[in-house]
Amino acid sequence: MKTRRSLGDMIAVSSPRISLMGSRNRTDTDTARTQEWHREPAPLERPARSGELVRLRQRFRREATERRDRRSGDRRLRVLAYSLVLSRSARPDEDWNTLQTEAEQRGYAMGARFHDVAVPATTTCLPGSGAGCGVYTPPWKRPGWGEVERLVRGGFADGVIVLDRHNISSDDDEYHAVIKELGERYQAFIHLVIPEELSGPT
Repeated sequence: MKTRRSLGDMIAVSSPRISLMGSRNRTDTDTARTQEWHREPAPLERPARSGELVRLRQRFRREATERRDRRSGDRRLRVLAYSLVLSRSARPDEDWNTLQTEAEQRGYAMGARFHDVAVPATTTCLPGSGAGCGVYTPPWKRPGWGEVERLVRGGFADGVIVLDRHNISSDDDEYHAVIKELGERYQAFIHLVIPEELSGPT
């Protein structure tokens, strides 16, 4: 003689509750609690500043163009080329070709070329200290960049052309400081062949 089982009994037999720990005695609440305890904490994400950095950099370029137009509309903006190479044996020749091509396409007059060898930063940066710290020594401690600033300060160039922002600094605070220094103090701009990343941390 067949016994009738309720629908609830059949479901309980066909799909037992199994927790992450392998015990059949735990409830769904226990399982959820166990999952919560073993979940890795979400990483603290720093908001991307790329948009702000792009706007600031473009503002100084626009201002340089407007100044040039007021003074002499037919004069091209003068830029210095800068590159950061990764070793003493590396040559920036390929960068120079790319920078020259970009300068011609943008209508810039490219002047002197400078480069530095990347030296890993040795300083310790404390989180939340407000002080920037890139992967390599900051640009103001590099001899080639020092020459770039000297010529910009002397009025021999309207800006600097580089391959990407990491040739200057991978750190947002350092990079922001350089853009502002050139733009506000010397009325010069930075032109990037490869624009800043518009999403994700830098």
